[in-house]
Amino acid sequence: MAEKLSAVKGMNDILPPESARWEWLEDKVRGLMARYAYRSIRTPVVEPTQLFVRGTGQTTDIVEKEMYSFEDRLNGEQLTLRPENTPGVVRAAIEHNLTYDGGKRLYYMGPMFRHERPQRGRYRQFYQLGAEVLGHPGPEVDAELMVLAHQLFTELGLSDIRVEMNSLGVPAERQAHRAALVAYFEQHRDLLDGDAQRRLHTNPLRILDTKNPAMQEMVQGAPQLLAYLGEASLRHLDTVKALLDACGVRWSINPRLVRGLDYYSHTVFEFITDQLGAQGTLCGGGRYDGLFEVLGGKPTPAVGWGMGLERVLELLREQGAAATAPVPDAYAIVPDAQALPQAMQVLRALRAAGVSVQMHAGSAEGMGSMKSQFKKADGSGARYALVFGADELAAGEVTVKALRDGVGAQQRQSLGTAADWAASLRP
Repeated sequence: MAEKLSAVKGMNDILPPESARWEWLEDKVRGLMARYAYRSIRTPVVEPTQLFVRGTGQTTDIVEKEMYSFEDRLNGEQLTLRPENTPGVVRAAIEHNLTYDGGKRLYYMGPMFRHERPQRGRYRQFYQLGAEVLGHPGPEVDAELMVLAHQLFTELGLSDIRVEMNSLGVPAERQAHRAALVAYFEQHRDLLDGDAQRRLHTNPLRILDTKNPAMQEMVQGAPQLLAYLGEASLRHLDTVKALLDACGVRWSINPRLVRGLDYYSHTVFEFITDQLGAQGTLCGGGRYDGLFEVLGGKPTPAVGWGMGLERVLELLREQGAAATAPVPDAYAIVPDAQALPQAMQVLRALRAAGVSVQMHAGSAEGMGSMKSQFKKADGSGARYALVFGADELAAGEVTVKALRDGVGAQQRQSLGTAADWAASLRP
């Protein structure tokens, strides 16, 4: 026998009935995005490696440790499976001059790839939902994006999710804060771990995001960026706060929140739960007004967030808010294979009229007994069984039998008027 092959570790198959939960979540997302007037964007899974080196940041964990990168054997081009999608969206916006006629509200759903140790809610191929607003500089879109994420969690039935935010100000303010941070950490160099020592003069802001327990007390005493913000940056942050208050979104300021990517400015935020252990950040994002220029475009304000769909589905399980798996409206019972041509004609008409129908499939020995077919009809979850028996077909009819509400009740319907009685089969 040939060797059995398995999926790559951390890259998982999503099979029925679990796939139905994903479809339910995706439908919720699409409906909400349409109501907020966000439009779908789809970018390639493979991008030039330099897109992430420049856009995500040379000293980030993603670029240093986690990217799946390779050389194209055809032309020697350095390529990477996307570890996130904000740089890809900005690259597409620059390449196609997307904001030439004004700002854009966009969203995407799709796979991302990071080479890290698989754990609960964190996989090497994972699925991310993102929302990006390009071309609008005002704090109102920062708040709108946070309200959008909050509304999604509400419509999914999730609770106990807190919102933390901070401001990273503008580059000049961050530079002043950076100098103060370097001086402070230099004074405590003996407490810095290897990663922190390496980042001290390249990206000291990331040290504030350390998960090392031995450094927590020292980091708590570091200078806070909020103390270096000017009047305009503080006004931007205050407006975001006020708009969230007006929309009933509870928030708190976390002065240590810096996010993990280099392109943020002004507002940064995270939606966090305590029910998923170390993987408790469900959604994170912020404003990245400088990214267009870094990637070769004209100065363009932008803000967005990313949300891990596996973590959202895991939290749905934890909170008992799991989606209901879809079931067919009807199940077609076909006692004799000779009835299949007429049965399939009727089922095609019903499906065209919006009815979900599962047709019984026979085996090499035949279609199976009526008893076994009714058992499968009941197991399918369908509300009705459609019986295409010899007596029914001779009369040009089908028997419609209730399997749930009014169990056992049945009536005959004409084969030629399937579209007319289709509505009665739907909930």
